[in-house]
Amino acid sequence: MSTVFYLLMILAPAALLFSAFLIVKKRAQGRPVKKALVTNLMTFAVLTVLISVLCVNVFAADDSTAADATAAQQTEATAETETSSGSSTGMGLLAAGLVTGLAGIGGGIAVAAGAPAAIAATAENPKSFGKSIIFVALGESIALYGVVISILILNKV
Repeated sequence: MSTVFYLLMILAPAALLFSAFLIVKKRAQGRPVKKALVTNLMTFAVLTVLISVLCVNVFAADDSTAADATAAQQTEATAETETSSGSSTGMGLLAAGLVTGLAGIGGGIAVAAGAPAAIAATAENPKSFGKSIIFVALGESIALYGVVISILILNKV
């Protein structure tokens, strides 16, 4: 791993914790936290993009050096090593992470919309619990499908 990766592992959580500390500090002072919250979200977005780009570069560099060492040791290359060389492993890992993350976000949004409605419907009519829990389970299944697809991607990499 490169030093940039280790530096990013230290600085990224530190930046997020510092921006969260600013929110808590503004809240304790009685000031509105909207600007600090926007700063925290922007910090998170910038770090997400930065980590994604650097991880692709790190995985591509690791794959290319491993492919060079393998090519130097072996005289004939098989088609299997040619398909696994380059940045395909890094892109596969990035794809699996994106699938899991985006499916989790989508499932969270669906459950956030469905669960309060299910609770309200059950509070008004307890017999509607069975019907309303189905909608909450459908929202959770989105995240599970994402995990299954990411496992399939990881099996191909």
